[in-house]
Amino acid sequence: MPFINSKITKKITGEEEITIKEKLGKAIELVPGKSEAWLMLNFEPESHLYFKGSNEKDIAFIEVSVFGNENKEAFSNLTTEITKIFNEVLKIEPEQIYVKYETTTNWGWNGENF
Repeated sequence: MPFINSKITKKITGEEEITIKEKLGKAIELVPGKSEAWLMLNFEPESHLYFKGSNEKDIAFIEVSVFGNENKEAFSNLTTEITKIFNEVLKIEPEQIYVKYETTTNWGWNGENF
């Protein structure tokens, strides 16, 4: 039950969104027990983000929420992959990307909690 929310300062094309969606669908498998089959994504292009007091360069803030416990090694590997994806597809510099993780043991779906 992962959810990835991407706040991005630039416009993204439909093609770029699909490419990122597909790549994130594969990348989420770096977290044990997670797959694209349960992945939900949100894209917030043209977000008004500032980093280090500036918005001169493109910025991305990526939030990853997962059901279950923290896995520092898997999250570290996923950060590497997420940064690579947003750099390759949108040309956002790695030093302009934050990735935040949240874990929870309470996650609802289909009218119930897991």
